[in-house]
Amino acid sequence: MTDPVIRWREQADGAVLLDGFHALKHALRFGAQVPVAVTTDRSATLALAEELAGDVRDALEALLTEVPRETYASLVPRPHPTGVAALAVRPSREANVRALAHRPRTAPVVVLDNPRNLGNAGAVIRLAAGFGATGVVTTGTLDPWHPTVVRGGAGLHFATAVERLDVEELPSGPLFALDPEGDDIRGVELPDDAVLAFGSERSGLSPRLRARADHLLRLPMRPQVSSYNLATSVAMTLYHWSASPGAPGTPGTPS
Repeated sequence: MTDPVIRWREQADGAVLLDGFHALKHALRFGAQVPVAVTTDRSATLALAEELAGDVRDALEALLTEVPRETYASLVPRPHPTGVAALAVRPSREANVRALAHRPRTAPVVVLDNPRNLGNAGAVIRLAAGFGATGVVTTGTLDPWHPTVVRGGAGLHFATAVERLDVEELPSGPLFALDPEGDDIRGVELPDDAVLAFGSERSGLSPRLRARADHLLRLPMRPQVSSYNLATSVAMTLYHWSASPGAPGTPGTPS
């Protein structure tokens, strides 16, 4: 078998870093192509899979190569407590754009308009995957496949379509943008084909996206409270959609 470090170096350019056991677990569950995976303790990792992710235990057994801790640390920017790392093939932009554009749509698309915080973006992708959203789009300069975003998303980028697009490229559908001047979201039923847009943590919606919005909505908030965290706002909005009469349920999956 080829040395895992050699395989890692060969695959690293353009690959998605799966940082930790749970990121690798989720990526495998949702069909990611994983050419190389390493661990500092193979037996412990397989025991963890037996306990928490029996559905991917055999795949992990076939993939994982044990390496010394020093070797593992040389492959990742920041060692994960589980001592597991892998590289996955990033889905093509074309495949993501097709998935986002496909109609009819049975769940919303989440748009993060010019987000700044990598961790927040990862948390939103994790939320969107959990709710079964069609996808997560970012506008602006942030790469939603940045390693820090993937770490924050726990590998769940592979459970939904994640792509960076310009405002003019957003998928079709009624665009609901969250804005303090909008209508109270509690009086609005969100359709399954909605595009749900959230402004940046610092400056809110960009003028281009705000002008394109079909509806402006606001979340309930106590007076004198400035704002919610971005991921919290997305969670509240997706929950409101999921709780609407006739909204599809989100089937349970293993942890």
